[in-house]
Amino acid sequence: MTVVVLLAHPRPGSFNHALAARVVETLERAGAPVRFHDLYAEGFDPVLTAEEAYTSGTRAEAFLAAEPDPLVRRHREELGEATGLVAIHPNWWGKPPAILSGWLDRILVPGVAYRLDDAGGAPESLLSLRRLLVVNTSDTTEERERTLFGDPLDAIWRRCLAPYLGEPAVERVVFRVVADASEKRRAEWLDDVEAVVRRSLTSSGQCS
Repeated sequence: MTVVVLLAHPRPGSFNHALAARVVETLERAGAPVRFHDLYAEGFDPVLTAEEAYTSGTRAEAFLAAEPDPLVRRHREELGEATGLVAIHPNWWGKPPAILSGWLDRILVPGVAYRLDDAGGAPESLLSLRRLLVVNTSDTTEERERTLFGDPLDAIWRRCLAPYLGEPAVERVVFRVVADASEKRRAEWLDDVEAVVRRSLTSSGQCS
């Protein structure tokens, strides 16, 4: 299983970075080919241009296929070859950080991720993803988030994006509350994410 791993956190040394390092280490130890991208460190440009903002049709696909940014082209190619995707990011206002939102805008485009023949139709996925793992950190308690906000991040990944990714099996884990977590608790969370990766994304787990 070839896995694309995305990290979206601007501060080097964050707990998100520690989670990403454990995810990549676990995959590599299991022999899975990994395509790791720290979006902030790479300087990924998340801004969608007006010309790119087509939604359907062959004109959109032809335009997007001529993408001049080599980093964007690389991300699109790697996602097209992947069977697993891991996204690691904090919960900011119930959404991913802007750089990851922009990655979704620029990478999950017609002709790469899906084909949409008409505006009201169902998407035809062009990807081969079988597993999607979303790893989130949060400073909001689960009770408060579900009571007040309804967990919008889960809706984004599971209900809004998965249909355009070919309906992969979706697993999401949330570590909270991170801000006041002890070093012992953080170490336990790193072990937890390793167990999830081994179960879901390696040949020793259930998706072999």
